[in-house]
Amino acid sequence: MATEIEHKFLVVGDEWRDAAHARQDFEQGYLCGDGPASVRVRIEGSRANINVKAAVVGSVRAEYEYPVPLEDAREMLATLCVAPPVIKTRHWVAYAGHTWEIDEFAGENAPLIIAEIEVDSVDETFERPAWLGEEVTHDRRYYNHALAFSPYARWTS
Repeated sequence: MATEIEHKFLVVGDEWRDAAHARQDFEQGYLCGDGPASVRVRIEGSRANINVKAAVVGSVRAEYEYPVPLEDAREMLATLCVAPPVIKTRHWVAYAGHTWEIDEFAGENAPLIIAEIEVDSVDETFERPAWLGEEVTHDRRYYNHALAFSPYARWTS
């Protein structure tokens, strides 16, 4: 089984921007609402994929990802998604031996910025950069699937 071990954090300040060594625009939509898994289609530049993740909150989740033709992904985003697509720009930042993925959300999820780090084991330690804020790994609201159905701009608290 494919497993993702990931931690999510809010980002504070802009200090990370100068350290970003790559970036990519993403558009992703979800093909189902509730259930034991989230199923999304994502376009990343000229590539597309289907991703299935266990619908659990926490740092460890089953995850499967498969490439799909770009035109198929565009059609799925336009016709099959059960919520508006999530639009974001991902920035990659190398820091203390790890690569951080920093997602800067657009549209109704702006100005939300979340940093994620994938690790190899649940007990792996990592150095936290100064621009890292509160950990939100265990807060379902900050998962992309949740942001599709309940965008950040609509939150009341």
